[in-house]
Amino acid sequence: MRASTAAIVAVMASGAAAFAPAASNTNAATKLHEGKPERMWDSMVDKTQRSEALPWLPRPAKLDGSMVGDVGFDPFYLSSIEKNFAGFIQPPQWEDTQGISTLYWMREAELKHSRVAMLAWFGWVATDGGFGVTLRFPGEMYSVENIPTAYEAHNILTEQGSMGFLLLAVGFVEFCTSAVLVEVSKGESDREAGDFSLDPLKFLQGKSAEDVNRMKLRELLNGRLAMLAFGGVATQTALSDATHGFPYF
Repeated sequence: MRASTAAIVAVMASGAAAFAPAASNTNAATKLHEGKPERMWDSMVDKTQRSEALPWLPRPAKLDGSMVGDVGFDPFYLSSIEKNFAGFIQPPQWEDTQGISTLYWMREAELKHSRVAMLAWFGWVATDGGFGVTLRFPGEMYSVENIPTAYEAHNILTEQGSMGFLLLAVGFVEFCTSAVLVEVSKGESDREAGDFSLDPLKFLQGKSAEDVNRMKLRELLNGRLAMLAFGGVATQTALSDATHGFPYF
């Protein structure tokens, strides 16, 4: 009887041991993960919050709502990838600098593209007479007879040589405006991204911080819309010969 009882106990103990975690397996798994870097994803997102613009995605870690116009729209999480962008304006071997963060550089780029797009859309439509008056530079070379539509302007002006001068002008502006970014990278300026203190009509003079932020938000929203609008008008005019001129359909 004692022998059969001992045999039953031994069988039950061996069955329970089959479901117990093996110490050797645990140690092997621990060693496997030792030395591995932390997942970059964990530092790129805030898993406790959802993006306001894309609520099915976690909020990008850098987009915490503190910047004007920030609604958490960054589906590729580019703002969370740390990179020093100072090297784009000054070779890093020249001198040591604090650098320019990814988010600062992206806001600078967004504002610059927004402002250019607002001017570009207005210029495209205005030169085609979309506002009731055809706006052109004086001179026969810029006349409607020589350049029928804005769609055809690039190729015609390139052949005339005007685009070469435009390239030099844009390059000069870029060179001058990049000086302040060098100051930012050195820590010599605490300027906000995209702020060139350009307010000739004094719209912001004497305004409260809330009013200033409201104006900044309007600029951003109009700029974002302008980027879409310019891409739309440029695409629409290229669809066929019949859509080159205003109203482009």
